[in-house]
Amino acid sequence: MNNTKAIVFDAYGTLFDVNSAAEKCKDKIGDKWETFANYWRTTQLEYTWLRSLMKRHKDFWQITEDSLDKSMLTFKVDKSMRNELLNLYKELSTFPEVKSVLEELKKKSIKLAILSNGTPSLLSNLVKNSNLENLFDDVFSIEEVKIYKPDPKVYDIPINKYKVKKEEITFLSANTWDVSGGGNYGYNAIWVNRTNNVFDKLDYKPKNEVKNLKELLDLK
Repeated sequence: MNNTKAIVFDAYGTLFDVNSAAEKCKDKIGDKWETFANYWRTTQLEYTWLRSLMKRHKDFWQITEDSLDKSMLTFKVDKSMRNELLNLYKELSTFPEVKSVLEELKKKSIKLAILSNGTPSLLSNLVKNSNLENLFDDVFSIEEVKIYKPDPKVYDIPINKYKVKKEEITFLSANTWDVSGGGNYGYNAIWVNRTNNVFDKLDYKPKNEVKNLKELLDLK
């Protein structure tokens, strides 16, 4: 990381716990809450890729609503919970170490940014609700280019802003496909493997893997 000029973070699943909305409703959803949450997330991601391929763009909030509707039907979750789940998605919890790690990184002369599928307003509210607004130099949304990760146009966004080489950006994501996307693009991509998962076979293997963001502070 010695030549790093900017550290760029994915948001959903990396900084913010995408399952925390359903978890806060687990008493109402029941034992299936985690399976339901994972299905919602998987469907949400599938819709981003399919819409990119079909060139039928909808913003991330619309996709979040559409994927929730399908998930609620699939798992027979009461329709009356729709607004509650959507409102909770706007207030996702950060993972426990996120704020303290960002505060440590802020002490270095390195740009800190988010690069996310989320809409600008969604991301702004998440950052503000988590008291992180003073820690990021930029919050980049794919809405600038109207196509979702892992399209290279998305990874161009920080390069165009910071005027740096691809390898001078350290990119962190908990999503293996996103690490592969950023790594194949040319970033120094690091996998945040919170769940002891297996990495994809997509022509890229990260040099570094961490269990949480705190381990990033120990990388040289």
